[in-house]
Amino acid sequence: MSAVPLGADLGIEAATDLKQQLAPHLAQPQLALDASAVQRVHTASLQVLCTFVRERQQAGHRTEFSETSPTLRDAARLLGVAEQLGLPSSENNRQAVENAA
Repeated sequence: MSAVPLGADLGIEAATDLKQQLAPHLAQPQLALDASAVQRVHTASLQVLCTFVRERQQAGHRTEFSETSPTLRDAARLLGVAEQLGLPSSENNRQAVENAA
């Protein structure tokens, strides 16, 4: 299973492009997302990711993250969506998020 790479900038202006990037993968039975390059993330892009993961889950498809950057993990934790995205929560992962918009 190959991973779909997410860009470094998932700011608000990238949310529409992210949705379009992910749309072709909605029906894929198993999918991995590579978020290792994410350096900036906005709530709008996390909403896109949450909706994408939820829609796939409702269709019986599995979505996982092959890699995640600290920025994405911290932003998801701060917004309370880490579990919905299937990201592991870590008590050691409580550093400030400087690049979350």
